[in-house]
Parts: sequence; structure tokens; C-alpha cells
Amino acid sequence: MFTEFKHTLRKMKGSLLGWSIGLGLYGLLMAWFYPYMFDSGMDFAEIYGSFPPEMMAFFPSIENIASPVGYLDTYFLSYIPMIIGIFAAGACANMISKDEEAGILDLLLSYPVSRTKMFWGRFMGFIAGLVIVLLVSYLSWVIAPPFSDLGFTLMEFFNMFVPLFALLVLVGGFALLLSMLLPSKRMASSLTSALLIANFLLVGLSNINENLQPLYDVTPFAFFQGAGAIDGINWNWFAGLLGVGLGFTLLSWFLFQRRDIRVSGEGSFRLPDWLRLKRK
Repeated sequence: MFTEFKHTLRKMKGSLLGWSIGLGLYGLLMAWFYPYMFDSGMDFAEIYGSFPPEMMAFFPSIENIASPVGYLDTYFLSYIPMIIGIFAAGACANMISKDEEAGILDLLLSYPVSRTKMFWGRFMGFIAGLVIVLLVSYLSWVIAPPFSDLGFTLMEFFNMFVPLFALLVLVGGFALLLSMLLPSKRMASSLTSALLIANFLLVGLSNINENLQPLYDVTPFAFFQGAGAIDGINWNWFAGLLGVGLGFTLLSWFLFQRRDIRVSGEGSFRLPDWLRLKRK
């Protein structure tokens, strides 16, 4: 299992480096920019108030942008789950299906390694990679406060990333499950990313149209605290997001145990065996 863990991290090193650098630089820039933004004398409340209400509905925290929590929600946590979620979706969709489509998964399974050890070793590698990306992003914010006025403690910044981790595990687990059900990793990754974007859009649309609120209330973003976690983590929401994500992962493992491995290439949709027999 540890061999698969190391192998997964080794394969992800390029994407981990790119995401870490990008998020790290963004965190440093935005933390550094905070005091200068409001020392400029510009009335941002008046500026944002001139925007159409339909646009502002997608950033509900923007009314409190002058506060550190409102600033973090608006410029970081309102859309960063969707952005890093695309990374999580791609990593988990590729976790098993990439080797299968490359035609080497059946060869790897011919060695004395169980499917269980392969699956969980690779999944733990994904979790470690996700922690690395979030840790770099966290550090980029906590080393900046000496130069800014955000004024949070190390633990308060850490609280901000805990619900984000749970949400990304859910996204990754869902993409992994789709990679076991759909013909290709490309479809699994694309569908998961599309649903993430749809959930982000639903945040604003539910603020515009109250009829959409019940639909939004059952989506993952409804249980994501954002910068509100700085004042205290809602552990029930955290456990729910993490539990659903691990549930998707367990179901993926169950399907992988019973999966007929393709020789290579993408698969195709097929009728269930009992239905094909009935048609004959």
C-alpha cells in the first residue's frame, strides 16, 4: 500500500507544484493587498452598490468586504472551493481509470498486489496531495499578517481550511465514484467539474429566486462555512461533508473490487446483462 501511496504522489508532483505555487502567490498577494485597498480612501461599499443586484447575489459577503471575514469570503472562499475542486475531481477521476485507459492496469494487477491495497494506497496519496496544496495556501496567508491588518491567529486561519478539506474530499470521492460508473475518466472529471460550477451558480440564483432555495439547501455548498469557520467550526457540517465523501469512496472501492478491467482505451455505455439477455 505504501508503494502505491508514493507512486501516486510521484505522479501528482507536477500538478501539486503548479497548484501550490498558484495558490501560494494568490494568498500572499491578497493578504498584502488588504490594508492598501481600504487605505486608498475609495468607498468600496458605494462602488459595489452600483453593480446590478443580480451580480451581487453571487457574492453575498461583499457588503461586509471591509471586514477581514467579508474580505476572505469575497476574494477567496466564495470561489476557491470550485477552483481547487476541479483539481480534486481530476486527480480522483484519474486515480484508477487513467492506468486502465493506458492499458497498464491489468498488467499492474498481475503482480502480487491486491486491489484493496492499490485502491487505498492511491486514495491516501490523493489525500496527502490535497493536504499539501491546502497547507501551502494556509501558509501563504499566515505569513502575511505581519504585513497586513487581517489580524487572525494561526488557529483561526487553520479553522478556515478545515471545512474546505471536507468539501474537497466529497468532490474527490464523487469523481472517483463516477470514474467507476462512466466509460472514461474524462467524462467523470468533466461531469464533476460541471456540477461544481452549477452549485456555485446556484448560490447566486437562489438569492435571486427564492424558489431555488430548497434545491440549494441540499447541495454541498450549503454546508460549507467559508470564512465563518474562523469563529468556530460547525463540526456537524464537517462530519456530514466528510462522511458523504468517504461514503462515495467506499462505494467506489466496492465497485473496483468487482470491476472487469478493460485492456485499454475508453469504455462505452452498455445495457445491463439481464436486459441484454431479455432482448435476445
